[in-house]
Amino acid sequence: MVYVFSPISFYALQFRIAGILRPGIARKWILAIGYAVGVAIGNLFSPFFGALELGFMPFMAFLAGILGYLAAKPFKNSYFVTGAVIAAIIAPSLSLMFHLLFNLSILISLPYLLISEQTVSFIGAYAFKMIEKRFKWWSY
Repeated sequence: MVYVFSPISFYALQFRIAGILRPGIARKWILAIGYAVGVAIGNLFSPFFGALELGFMPFMAFLAGILGYLAAKPFKNSYFVTGAVIAAIIAPSLSLMFHLLFNLSILISLPYLLISEQTVSFIGAYAFKMIEKRFKWWSY
């Protein structure tokens, strides 16, 4: 999905459609591994292809997924909490990467990244909540 939607998947305002799946980590921590692998594969198509895209960002995705899962446990595995935590970690990680690659000010890129990452996570959390009303997908 990152490749198909590449015009909106990269840069300082990014909406990775695949990011809608991130809140699902709230129900199964192992999905954090899938998220990190997905980030690495998606970043193969990045115009910024390099060590930061293939090492740093997948690591941060895994870390964000695990922390999102742990943060959501006290809130009945809330998709919204997981998504918010993941977005709150990924946005500054991306901002740092853009700073290192292009000397782009973190203060300039971070607000845009926070908005786009939180929006994608909220859409995903809402979608998972709607799916959960009819289907307990995590129990299979």
